[in-house]
Amino acid sequence: MRFVITKNIFENVVASMQPFLEKKDSSAITSHIYLEIDNAKLIIKATDYEIGLESYIDNITDTVDGKATVNGSNLLGIIKRLKNEEITVEVTNNNLVIKQNKSTFKLPTYDADEFPSLNKSENLKDLSISTINFINSIRKITPAIDNNNPKFELNGALLDIKSQKINFVSTDTRRLAVSYLQNISNQEAQFIIPKKAIIEIQKLFLDEAKISYDDTNLVISNENTKFFTKLINGKFPDYERIIPSTLKYNFPLPKSMLVESIKLVTSLFSNIKITFNSTSILFESLDEDSESKTQIDIDLNIEKEFYLAVNAKYLLDFLSMSHNEKIKIGFNESNLPFYLEDDKFFTIVMPIVLEK
Repeated sequence: MRFVITKNIFENVVASMQPFLEKKDSSAITSHIYLEIDNAKLIIKATDYEIGLESYIDNITDTVDGKATVNGSNLLGIIKRLKNEEITVEVTNNNLVIKQNKSTFKLPTYDADEFPSLNKSENLKDLSISTINFINSIRKITPAIDNNNPKFELNGALLDIKSQKINFVSTDTRRLAVSYLQNISNQEAQFIIPKKAIIEIQKLFLDEAKISYDDTNLVISNENTKFFTKLINGKFPDYERIIPSTLKYNFPLPKSMLVESIKLVTSLFSNIKITFNSTSILFESLDEDSESKTQIDIDLNIEKEFYLAVNAKYLLDFLSMSHNEKIKIGFNESNLPFYLEDDKFFTIVMPIVLEK
């Protein structure tokens, strides 16, 4: 195997493979990047068995067909040190040799035939949805996906395809986030995408791509890139029973004023109390050792005063993902979950229960 490639092009594609590599065991073949020259095209792959990435590059020269694997982290470390000029890469005596001008580097290779197959699925169903809408929808709910929950299904986001709409759902048990799109032609289905995969999808795909799935895999591909992930095998909680059917109070609030007020009182402590009355909203830190509070004057047209106590991060996460200048807030009682809504996106938050 042999090819000549510009340093920046090679560095960018090798860098994009890093999140897909096995990090703990450098002797594992999944810590390696797979390189193959086939018909003057470079194919690069990486996988940790759970997620994988395959990229194709054709702006290379002086090619000889062949394949090899090499430690991905070490390869990137070498490429970063080189000048932005052409690099020659070839396999000699079970080593990958990288040359530029009078500099030479060698890295040991593994048997490329031992590298795991990335896409084992043949009968994938196409998901008829705009990739941009797909990315925007999962981005909104990403902050509410849990981390390292023993209930594995909570460490991902549910894609719930219903007859009329597609719900994107996540929860960390303290809040529930849902964004949704109209379903035009997809069959009803449910599957859970791991959080790690969701984060990488948002980095990789900025333009339209083909999205496909089956019971165990999700694949997203365009002309130069193919991404795959295993789906989480589990049953997502019945999230719809958490959504309140009626709300005693429901009114719009200015987003910018909320963000400014919340940030003012959370410089030292994240838990806050928000008190609403007919003419104002009072924001107070719940830190027992210090005092932080601010107030905004606003006509809410409500009959009695009430409050919400909450981790401010949940509010700021929602507000950072909302697009309109005004968002809606709805609730029934101070110690019951409350509702935040923006265009095709809502979050239900468990409050902090305060003793009366």
